[in-house]
Amino acid sequence: MEAVLEDPTQSSTRCGDDPDLPLVEATANGDLAAFEELVRRYDSRLLRVAQQVTRNLDDARDAVQETFLKAFQKLHQFQRNAKFSTWLIRIALNESLTKLRKRRFSELPLEYDSPDGDLPVDLADWSPNPEQLCGRAELREILRNTLETLPPSLRVVFVLRDIEEISIKDTAEILDLQPTAVKARLFRARLLLREKLSKHFRQSPAAAFNTLRP
Repeated sequence: MEAVLEDPTQSSTRCGDDPDLPLVEATANGDLAAFEELVRRYDSRLLRVAQQVTRNLDDARDAVQETFLKAFQKLHQFQRNAKFSTWLIRIALNESLTKLRKRRFSELPLEYDSPDGDLPVDLADWSPNPEQLCGRAELREILRNTLETLPPSLRVVFVLRDIEEISIKDTAEILDLQPTAVKARLFRARLLLREKLSKHFRQSPAAAFNTLRP
């Protein structure tokens, strides 16, 4: 069974200035246009994250819709000293995991035992451009299929950190993990992706996927 994260609508985290807070406050005061702006701001990001968890576009779209609905309905529970984007992504992950459970995927849970601690190995020094070896459409398919072979616990960390470029700190908060655990999972994800992709091209997993970001 996939683990469900702690209810994000009840979470509270100290953070610095949050650029989303003015829109959140406006939404709380009845400004629907402000919430529509939040939807526009995060719709694409949430869809990418949800699709990597569910591995199904329709389920991902449903999860994103339900995320925004829940966020709107429970906005009064959002702690204003928390970061809105972190709170929102955690809701999206929970909704995605719910979709995944309903479809009875037999994958590893989102949380699993892995070695903690900083890992000094840097895998970001692969060089030639993979587009020199295959067309963009073929490359996109190779990368998508390879990423989907990772267990959710690793895939989600890689997506949040290396594709969405969310900080280690915020990724740890989203997944309710220690930063050292995030680094360990990210290292393992990069290593597995490097092994799987090495037969196709020589470039870091993060750099390869970033060539395909919209």
